[in-house]
This record gives sequence, C-alpha cells and structure tokens, in this order.
Amino acid sequence: MAVTYNNLYPEFCTYENLQLAFKKARKHKTTKPYVIEFETDLENNLKQLQTELLTETYKPAPLKTFIIREPKNRKISKSHFRDRVVHHAICNLIESIFQKTFIYDSFANQKGKGIHAALKRFDKFKRKVSKNNTKTCYVLKADIKHYFETVDQKILIKIISRKIKDEKLISLIKKVLGNHKSKESGKGMPLGNLTSQFFANVYLNELDYFVKHKLKIKYYIRYVDDFVILHDSKDVLENYKNKIGGFLKRKLKIALHPEKCKIRRLNCGVPLLGFRVFYYHKLLRKSNFRKFMRKFLQMKSSYCAKTIELEDLHNFLDGWFGYAKYANTHSLRKTVFNRLSFARV
Repeated sequence: MAVTYNNLYPEFCTYENLQLAFKKARKHKTTKPYVIEFETDLENNLKQLQTELLTETYKPAPLKTFIIREPKNRKISKSHFRDRVVHHAICNLIESIFQKTFIYDSFANQKGKGIHAALKRFDKFKRKVSKNNTKTCYVLKADIKHYFETVDQKILIKIISRKIKDEKLISLIKKVLGNHKSKESGKGMPLGNLTSQFFANVYLNELDYFVKHKLKIKYYIRYVDDFVILHDSKDVLENYKNKIGGFLKRKLKIALHPEKCKIRRLNCGVPLLGFRVFYYHKLLRKSNFRKFMRKFLQMKSSYCAKTIELEDLHNFLDGWFGYAKYANTHSLRKTVFNRLSFARV
C-alpha cells in the first residue's frame, strides 16, 4: 500500500518552517529593497503570515507578469516576496515526500542533479547504445508543447492528493495554483514560481513511470519537459514516440511539440540543454552564445551606469563560464575572458 501523509498543516505553519522558508527565499536577493523591507520587521511579518495561514485567511497577491525575449518569448510571473516565502514553506514540507518517488533519470530542480549530471548520464547512455561508437545510435529528442501553460490543475491536484491527504494543505496549494490567470480556466502554472518548478516534476513523474515501467525503456533522460530516448533502431523510437504522445494526451491532457519532437542520428549532433552533443565532443549552441553576449553587454552598460553592482556582473559571468565549460569551449572562454573590461567611468 502506498504511503500517504496526513495532518501536515500544523507542521507547515510553524514559525520555524516559515523562518527557514524566508532564508531560502532571500538567497541571492539580500540587497533587494523588498527583501530589506520584509526583514526590517521580520518577526512580525512572519507571525502575521503564520496567523493568516493558521486561520486559512491567507490570500496571495496578484502576480506581476513580464515578457523575456531570450532565447524565446516567455511570460514570466513574479510573486510577491511574502508569497515566495509560502512557496518555499510548502516545498520544505512536501519536496522530500515526492522526491522519493522520482526516477533516477529525472534531472531538473533536484539537489545533486542538474544540467551537468544530465549530460554525463547522456554520455554514458550513448556509449552503451552505440557500443562505444561502433553501431549507429539514434536519439528521440522531444519536449512538451507550451508545457507550463497547459498543465491541467485538476489532474495535478489529483496526483498530489495520492500522497498528501491533508485537506488544508491541498486547499492552500489550490490557492497558489489558482493565483495564475491563464487563457483557459484551470490550466497552467506561473513560469517563475518555485512551486511551479517542483510541481512540473511531480506532473511529469507520471510520464517517467509510463516510460520506465510500462514501455520498459532503459535509456531515457528528462529535464523538466525536455526528454531524450536513445536506441539503435529508428523504428523502435518512432513507436515509442507514438505511444508517449498518446499517453500524454489521454492521461495528462498535454501534447508533444510537433516541431521539436524529432529522431536524429547521434553522429549528426543532438541539441540538448543548450549544447549540440556528438559522440566525441559537445559544442555550445550559437544561439546560446549570442544570448550570452547580448546579456553581458546589457549588464556591462548597467554597471557603467551604476544601476547594478559589480557583484551582479561577476555572478552572471561566473554562471556562464561554469555552464560553458561543460562543452569543448576552452578557446572560446579564453577569448571572452581576454575581452572582459567593465570599469565605471
């Protein structure tokens, strides 16, 4: 019998849980005015939030939305800071419950996982399937069409409720999901929320189990809504694609992206997590580098205009260099490093 969890709400509402949630929510944002304002009267703010949660009078503030255009147009929904504290408090409590159920080859938004781990796993799989590059290896590369916009909230709540039997906590999760206004009522999660990242894994864990336990697929890797399957037969991958597409429509009411669901030969290069992966090497995608340069020049201008701090610029560069090193980019990184100059005038 599956393990379920009841009476979680009192633990969720403890001052200690909210305090921990605040510390996580302010990470890397300690200089932001809204964080400073909240922290100035931290104890009262947390106690007020605790009271609203205990009495079930808590209501999230409307989301602030904006569009980012790199690498493609996406609507980002930003929650009020105190609501982000609530999101962290929810994840503090239920994250470990669900992570126990996640398959090993799910790599997004989990401690000890991430892009680098996913790429290493792909390298291991490509060696096995290709018999150390002595056989042709095919890769089904796919993602979900408009994933965050099309998640069915009722199905998500049903999945969560299999484990979480606390009605008050479920009611709160419904409030968080319902704060997102989409084109179709009851659909979607706000891109940018911590809870959305977590629930994205919970929702597609259903796909993971279908792939691993029903289709018995060995060489499968998922990162959020992107996934790859490796095999030495193109026909077998075509069959997998059709079965997965049917499962997603039937059980989760989402669909594979028709233009981004393709079967490729490994020796032609497979686009994966911002890289183009071959058997012996990886390249940084040109669009990724162009995005980096545009962002860097924007941040450099902001720093020279004294609208951001040097730490912000350093953090951005550290992140990009850390990401780019996963590919064969030694010369590229050296060239970029030699061009760095951002003194204020």
